[in-house]
Amino acid sequence: MKRWTKILIAVAVVVVALILAIPLFVNANTFRPVIQKQLSQVFGRDVKFGDLKLSVLHGQMTASDLTVSEDPAFGAGPFLTADQLRIGIRLRPLLFSHELEIRSFVIESPRINVTRGQNGTWNVSSIGHHVQAVAQSGKTPGPLPPLPDLKVALVNIDDGTITASELPAQGDPSVYKHVNVEVRDFSFTSSFPFQLGADLPAGGTVSVVGHAGPVNRDDAATTPLDAELIVKGLTPVAAGFLNPESGFSLIADLDMKISSDGTTLTNSGSALLTNLKLRKGASAAPKPIGIAYKGTHVLKAASGTIEDAAIQVGDAAIHLNGTYQPVGSGASDPNLNLKLTGQSLPVDDLQPLMTAAGIRLPNNAVLKGGTIGINLAVSGQAKSLVIVGDISADKTRMVGFDVGSKIHGIAALSGVKTGDTTDIDQLRAHIRMSNTGVVVDKVYAVIPAMGELTGSGVCSPANQLDFNLVAKVENAGGIGKIGVGLMTALHGGSGDQKGVPLKVVGTPDDPVITADLGDVVGKTKHSITGFFTGKKKDSNK
Repeated sequence: MKRWTKILIAVAVVVVALILAIPLFVNANTFRPVIQKQLSQVFGRDVKFGDLKLSVLHGQMTASDLTVSEDPAFGAGPFLTADQLRIGIRLRPLLFSHELEIRSFVIESPRINVTRGQNGTWNVSSIGHHVQAVAQSGKTPGPLPPLPDLKVALVNIDDGTITASELPAQGDPSVYKHVNVEVRDFSFTSSFPFQLGADLPAGGTVSVVGHAGPVNRDDAATTPLDAELIVKGLTPVAAGFLNPESGFSLIADLDMKISSDGTTLTNSGSALLTNLKLRKGASAAPKPIGIAYKGTHVLKAASGTIEDAAIQVGDAAIHLNGTYQPVGSGASDPNLNLKLTGQSLPVDDLQPLMTAAGIRLPNNAVLKGGTIGINLAVSGQAKSLVIVGDISADKTRMVGFDVGSKIHGIAALSGVKTGDTTDIDQLRAHIRMSNTGVVVDKVYAVIPAMGELTGSGVCSPANQLDFNLVAKVENAGGIGKIGVGLMTALHGGSGDQKGVPLKVVGTPDDPVITADLGDVVGKTKHSITGFFTGKKKDSNK
């Protein structure tokens, strides 16, 4: 072996030995009080951890048992705990000047408690405030001092768990697992890039990539940000975001652009909803429903405006817009004030939504062809919504339903026959839907097999029908024509106004349509047979 090779090997061995020996001469724990004090001043919370160990090869100090205290207004428990904290440092100033320069923080598997108070303030809002010193002194806080100028090249949270709750408690807290956060070039006083990923409560994932900052020194929870948010497999009811009593459920994938100025968050993007159910007892929509969305959300008030949520239905769209605001301290069942509109909506493309809304047709019939229009106002909480407005249908067919087979009594003499399909030329009605049932009035329908129908009625919460209609029948013939004429005369009609009173009872699945004889007999003192014989007979004789 050459002489110079031996010398180089010997030098290398000495250098490695010196590096490995550095921890013997540098006691990392001498920096522990300094680091704890600096971090406590920065975050406005007591920051404590166990023994520090120096790793020269990795350029970092490692501490165990990290604890960050809670804002006293939210209780005495810790805000954050973690088994390990890794602090990246610069070795040159540490070794030669005995000065500590921090370049990164990595927190391993932290447990973080995030809480929203009754007044809309979060426990993270006071990050950067000296809340503990103020609470201990009992003095009214004056102007806040400037935030320390902490600059760190990298801040990482690896495999954390966030537990989110409300005060007072609103059901079980929401738990986000496998939380990973990366922040680069962090500073309290400037914008910094970040990315976040987590598993959602009850399944699904969320990822956020963007920029945040500068940190709002008055309320860290309202720090400005611009980001893209992607959610996969969100189940809002199971996750505790929606009240299960509403009957509304779905699985959602979201792709949103979000931007916050610290007060209002604007968001726009798209959503794909699967297994959508709009009410109790409904079946899930058999196809995914796509929505384009745009709205604003007021952070402190947890209220907002839906500027437009457009559900594409063939070549048309259903538009939803309006406002929402929390009721009391909870946000899982807000008070809604919305408008739902759509014109010339293709019936065939509406089938998935009709299934999700629990719209039930007789004999499991389906609507085919034609168009539907809606103009509805939606108000109240999801568990007790009131829906009021107008609906219409044009040139559609109810396939699988023979209206003639459901007509009983004298009205059947009109000879109504439709086979297994009932054509509907026009249908107009005003409806009011609530937990107390469905009220329908201003009914106007043109069904060629029956003529023109007008009237009103109700459907109880137990799905019992009670409708009173009048049919102006134009196609009756033979004995049927005599029957229609009889019913029209007794009802007060004459000439071409062949008005037959009808009573509709039963259920939406199995309606029963009967000539309303009770109403007719009450309007005359003459014998019904007199109308067939042409003789008038005093019923009192």
